[in-house]
Amino acid sequence: MLPLVLASSSPYRRELLTRLRVPFIWSSPQIDESRRPNESAPDLVRRLSIEKAQALRDSHPAHLIIGSDQVAVLGEQILGKPHTLERACEQLLAASGKSVTFLTGLSLFNSASGELQTDCIPFTVHFRSLSEAQIMRYLNAEQPFDCAGSFKAEGLGISLFRSTEGSDSTSLIGLPLIRLVDMLQHSEIAVP
Repeated sequence: MLPLVLASSSPYRRELLTRLRVPFIWSSPQIDESRRPNESAPDLVRRLSIEKAQALRDSHPAHLIIGSDQVAVLGEQILGKPHTLERACEQLLAASGKSVTFLTGLSLFNSASGELQTDCIPFTVHFRSLSEAQIMRYLNAEQPFDCAGSFKAEGLGISLFRSTEGSDSTSLIGLPLIRLVDMLQHSEIAVP
């Protein structure tokens, strides 16, 4: 069995992966995450998940490497991580009463054989109609400035939703475990 590496510095992804009770290490890949001209959101997250996994090829030459990337899409606009209170407030005001689709690219790269499995998993959040006061209370309480879409679904962010829609709720947090288990089992990693 090849050792497992999570190509991510995200504490949210690490926490999710621990649910599978398989031993793993993590390392932060250094890649350019810029969107290419005319690149669709699904193509962007697939490409970045592949690049993250393959970026660790040399440092982990006989491993299964997990790469993942996520964007939030509102209409035709890709919402990134807000990084600031002001930008987070703008994102949530724009999402108020609307639906945002989160696209999570997932790749599992076997650095010994070169085999690559990749997918893009959608998950849609239907937001409540939110006042600016509600948004500011939420942002001050949770400060989700490192999260695409400006909320933490695993925390108080759930209070912003009217409903959700998708096959794997863990994809909303950034690592689709249901699809990852399929990939791991294909690579002969037993879960559970």
